[in-house]
Amino acid sequence: MNIHSLLNNIDVDASSLDITITGISNNSEKVEPGNLFVAISGYASDGHKYILSAIEAGAKAIIGEQDVQALSVPYFKVANSRIALAQLAKTFYNSQSRPKTIIGITGTNGKTTTSFMIKHILEKSGRSCALFGSVHNIVNGIMISGTTKNTTIDALELQKQLAKSKDEFVIIEVTSHALTQHRVGGIDFDICLFTNLSQDHLDYHKTMESYFSAKETLFDQLSKNGIAIINTFNKWGAKLEARLKKRKLHTIYTMGDSSTSFSIKDIQYKDKMSLIVQDQNHHYQLTLSFLGEHNIYNAVMAFLTAKAINITPEDALQALETFSGVPGRFEVVQHPIGAKFIIDYAHTEDAFLHCFHTANAMGAKRIIHIFGFRGGRDIGKRQAMIDVSKSFSDVIILTFDDLNNLSYDEMLQTLYSFDIGEQGLVIPDRTEAIGHAWNMIEKGDWVFITGKGHERYTQSFHSDTFSDKDTVEQLLHNPLSYTKEHISIELPFS
Repeated sequence: MNIHSLLNNIDVDASSLDITITGISNNSEKVEPGNLFVAISGYASDGHKYILSAIEAGAKAIIGEQDVQALSVPYFKVANSRIALAQLAKTFYNSQSRPKTIIGITGTNGKTTTSFMIKHILEKSGRSCALFGSVHNIVNGIMISGTTKNTTIDALELQKQLAKSKDEFVIIEVTSHALTQHRVGGIDFDICLFTNLSQDHLDYHKTMESYFSAKETLFDQLSKNGIAIINTFNKWGAKLEARLKKRKLHTIYTMGDSSTSFSIKDIQYKDKMSLIVQDQNHHYQLTLSFLGEHNIYNAVMAFLTAKAINITPEDALQALETFSGVPGRFEVVQHPIGAKFIIDYAHTEDAFLHCFHTANAMGAKRIIHIFGFRGGRDIGKRQAMIDVSKSFSDVIILTFDDLNNLSYDEMLQTLYSFDIGEQGLVIPDRTEAIGHAWNMIEKGDWVFITGKGHERYTQSFHSDTFSDKDTVEQLLHNPLSYTKEHISIELPFS
């Protein structure tokens, strides 16, 4: 592509240049001859430091946001390299040339499960669907390897994959980080969903208002006749609805009490969960074959999305009843004595509450909770999470999650800094913590292992297993792998 055409939609002047650009890169190690290199001031490193390396690799032009000394290739200064990258990638790949409906989902919890539910409804209705999210990315029915480091992939890769997609529908999980870093920049969304908001990522956003504002910006990218779907059971959802109404959006669906577009009534917990979804003229019986109070809200959000894209209520309800769940999201493994192990990604106070409410509603004898905290992440939410666990759990086992940049001793000291009381234990090795719970449970107990969900372990533990699910399944097949003598640390609070 000629550089003049490529740069036409950003505020720079390349009219005097006659350069053919063969591709775009924001990683100097991946630059190929003829590429345009975009230097981004990142949080771990600054791309401007690698401009010369990019030129040596064959870059024909550079985009950046800092003043630089004379280069051997044209340099264009922009106000924000991330915004420029998104627009350049959209232009280069012509990513929305094929007609498709693009659905964006944001919120603290529920993005992944809701996206999987919508995808399931679409495919049961004979529609093709691409998916970009935290578990995996799928385009044209093929899973793309190596693209799930972040829940929302960067703008360059996302636009590239959108250009490849021949799918009728595209679902994108959109995080607050992705929005502030413009990873979905240049995308026109047909439907935007807001699931909820609770304290998370304040190490990055600093305040809840800033966190909310980041989420809200997704709705700035709704197309002219786009549809907003909002969970107003959450106070932040109600706030979002009020703001969007002032902007006079074309259509807003709200899920909440009787004053909203759709209300939820008569929730029943048996072998399956069931509820009534009601609008002004109709009521719909929704049955779910998987558990989790939070999944009620996720399912209704998916149902409203189906309505927005003209899938019949009957088809949507039937599809939801056959939905089997998502890896690492309220994933249940039955213990042989009649207890349940639940593996869930829950990592906020709100997510804990939904888990515990479900256990109580379904008659759990005892609740045993295994969880920890990630090094270098939002420390402000930790005490609230512990307080919720103390209120509902009969046994609490604090253990390691990802250490990130913390040492073993630093994380151990962190765990001991909390008062969990007599029901609390610290077992740093995550697999030993799970093994301890396996050996102590009784019939009717529910054991929640929260925080990692489907994610792989990032450090070595006693077991050679690679995830919470893998550890539980090893115990299922070899229950003697964690006898008391195998557990090296089991320390009660004094």
